[in-house]
Amino acid sequence: MAEGQATRRPTVYDVAQEANVSIASVSFAFRRPDKLSDATRERVLDAARRLGYAPSAAARGLARGRTGILGLHAFDLLLERPDPLARPLSGLKSPRLDTGSPIGWDDTDDEVLSDPRAFPLYVDEVQRGFELECWALGRPVMLSSGSDTDVSVADTVGRVDGLAIFPSPQTAPTLARHSPSIPIVLFSTAPADDAHHRVRVDNAGGMRALVSHLIDEHAATDLAFVGRPEAADVVERHDAMLAELQDRGIRSRPGVVDATVRGADDLVPQVRALIAAGRMPQAFVCASDQHAFALLDALEAEGLRVPDDVVVTGFDGTLGSRLTTPALTTVRQPMEAMGRAAARILAGTAGAAPSGGAFDVVFEARVVVRRSCGC
Repeated sequence: MAEGQATRRPTVYDVAQEANVSIASVSFAFRRPDKLSDATRERVLDAARRLGYAPSAAARGLARGRTGILGLHAFDLLLERPDPLARPLSGLKSPRLDTGSPIGWDDTDDEVLSDPRAFPLYVDEVQRGFELECWALGRPVMLSSGSDTDVSVADTVGRVDGLAIFPSPQTAPTLARHSPSIPIVLFSTAPADDAHHRVRVDNAGGMRALVSHLIDEHAATDLAFVGRPEAADVVERHDAMLAELQDRGIRSRPGVVDATVRGADDLVPQVRALIAAGRMPQAFVCASDQHAFALLDALEAEGLRVPDDVVVTGFDGTLGSRLTTPALTTVRQPMEAMGRAAARILAGTAGAAPSGGAFDVVFEARVVVRRSCGC
């Protein structure tokens, strides 16, 4: 191959030959796995992994095997809110309807659409940095989202030259099948033997600093963690809180307040149970700002005041944390910088990784003190 010539991407025919199956079986392995036996599907996927194959009609049609596009993919992180536009247009009220606009909504609808918690602002701010850096580099961007399945990421992998991903706890098998074909950056902690590039924040350092602040400045030693320790980042934050308490000789409260970031509904019963049992902590330490948003709503619903009755803190430092009442004490991630770093790695403008292998870029997390902790 001539020097400088782009490496040809493997095709469906290459995989079929490698796995000794038909090209239809290769397609079924990724898009209709129910059509194949488990053994055949695994044989095809193993062959695809060895060859670095990415199933995509767009990729197959590229003569040079490159698109110039960088992708950003999120696994099931979007938060739903009631959509007023899902109602019949006759049910929407707006003074603009008689001006020729086919769609409108009343003030209530607008409040729903404008709720800053209707979108995960952590993702939003990282995405902003990613897109800004791609714009500066002259690289187009493809945004995608989907569940933790092979199909949800396969189409994107085949259409881009590099992919940054907000992973979920269940994505490792999916990513392992696609990583050989293009560079992938994960916005998350990953196992030590993981070969993907990583852009992440110092979860442990940020959480320890926050817990130190609560202990030293507010004499808060009874802390309850709010979240669901499944994702690696949440586990790191939870473990760091426990470690800081242990290092200071403070007995930690057992368990966590189990919660997703879908809203206050699943938190209200738990708050009520803590009140009824006389076990309200001095402070709730939330896994993310959005957990804190939901908790603030739940506490207000039960007539509790923050920070007078209980302290609440977050983690992320999103724009929404400035807009809560009271304003949220949190741990700030440099999200725009993280997005820019991922884009540079994928575009090949970040230089060489220190070890000559995958990048592992760790940003500092900074405590931002506001009213919700009592400051």
